[in-house]
Amino acid sequence: MRTLIGWTGDDPLREGLLETPGRVVRAYEEFFEGYGQDPMDMLQRTFEETDGYDEMVLLKDIRFESHCEHHMAPIIGKAHVAYLPHKRVIGISKLARLVEVYGRRLQIQEKMTAQIANAINDTLHPQGVAVVIEAAHQCMTTRGVHKPGVVMVTSRMLGAFRDDAATRREFLAMIGNPGGGNVGFG
Repeated sequence: MRTLIGWTGDDPLREGLLETPGRVVRAYEEFFEGYGQDPMDMLQRTFEETDGYDEMVLLKDIRFESHCEHHMAPIIGKAHVAYLPHKRVIGISKLARLVEVYGRRLQIQEKMTAQIANAINDTLHPQGVAVVIEAAHQCMTTRGVHKPGVVMVTSRMLGAFRDDAATRREFLAMIGNPGGGNVGFG
């Protein structure tokens, strides 16, 4: 970190920068703590006492912060995660934690979307899984093409969400207008 500070043209021994390398290391430990967590273990605790509940379970507007693997710049957005249970459900906090685990890794949005959907599908074996992620990529807004306000939307539909247009439409209607409006900055 001292080398990078020097490369910018500043003095790494300047009073205001003396503790910066340690602060950056601690920040990176937090930014990338997802590598130390196993998402499949997290999803193992399920509940079968559902009285036959088989309608959509949706957790929407899950705010996340990640970093792009190409520039290590922030990706800030929200995820919408749904599944159609088959005999068992998972605690909703686990869905939010799953987004967090994958978000706290170097990512591309397409991969993160697939990882979340695949983890739910492989663990719960539901009738279907749907994940939509809307995010702003700081690698595009603060450098390069400089296009603030642009939102990238990715989706992964499995099972009934892929095969049944009515189920997919119901999910999309429930999450609102993907790509339109606030991306969880407030």
